Amino acid sequence: MSAVSERVRRRGEALVRTRTFVITPVLVVYLALAVLLVAGSVLVGVQGGVLLDHGGILNILTRGTVLGLVAIGQTLVIVTGSLDLSVAYLIGLCSLVASETMAGSPGMIVPGVLAALGVAAVVGLVNGLVITVLKANAFIATLGVALVLRGYLEHNYTGPAGSVPRAFQHIGYDRIGPVPVAALLMLLLAAAAWWYLRRTRTGYHMYAVGGDVDVARLSGVRTGRTIVTAHVLCAVMAGLAGVFLAGRLGSGAPYVGADAGYDLESIAAVVLGGTALAGGRGGVAGTIGGVLILSTLDTIFDDLGLESFFKDVVRGVVLIAAVALYARSRTAGRSA
Repeated sequence: MSAVSERVRRRGEALVRTRTFVITPVLVVYLALAVLLVAGSVLVGVQGGVLLDHGGILNILTRGTVLGLVAIGQTLVIVTGSLDLSVAYLIGLCSLVASETMAGSPGMIVPGVLAALGVAAVVGLVNGLVITVLKANAFIATLGVALVLRGYLEHNYTGPAGSVPRAFQHIGYDRIGPVPVAALLMLLLAAAAWWYLRRTRTGYHMYAVGGDVDVARLSGVRTGRTIVTAHVLCAVMAGLAGVFLAGRLGSGAPYVGADAGYDLESIAAVVLGGTALAGGRGGVAGTIGGVLILSTLDTIFDDLGLESFFKDVVRGVVLIAAVALYARSRTAGRSA
């Protein structure tokens, strides 16, 4: 009987481990994405359209490329328990820096991209230093930097500026079948960010700082350096988004990031993906699922011709439901 009891106990433990694996936030967000695609296909089909045809897939992936780039960087700072509200205006600034440096010359493509990413890195460094050295709250610090960037853009620009050479515009429009090349590059960067968080010392430190900054400091983690690194990487990802949009538009646009609301949209994608705003939990894999959910919702709304008010209501309900679900699952896990 003891041998039988032992086998039963081991089987029970295996079932518990399996159940724990099934209900992880990453799996939940991709299951939700699958349900959304099915429901959206039915709704669009009733209207006489097709959601997942060549054009629909292209729309979803194109919408998700820019948001994905910004959300990858936002994941890094949120994992550390911080956030970045300056990314929207930084996108516009970097699109202008890139396009004005290129000035329509193919020979200036590399200097233009490097200049934009350099500006982004400096802004990220300022964000990180204000938070770590001046001990400012991340919300207030990055909001202040966002206002500075907005003031600069409003004072110096009244509309699009600069010119992107036609050769560089291919990055915004070339595709392999229905899949944009830029979307593939975004996914490669997401894989690199996943590896960075899960397989490097700095990535481990980001989770440690987000989990408990005081414990991390007492454990020997250089918390200030870790937070600054996260903000620099987040800003660089926003800079890449600005460069991509410059390639799509053919020039820089000062408010291309702010008009699309990429600051709050990126945070929403990260939260939908199961990353805790308090930090210490989550990752890039879930964030990409959140990005795809938001871009799929936008595509469905456009196909159905819904008003912007209804779009915002549905997106808000989805976000609240996701946060409530994750909070409820964590509470159930602790009580069990």
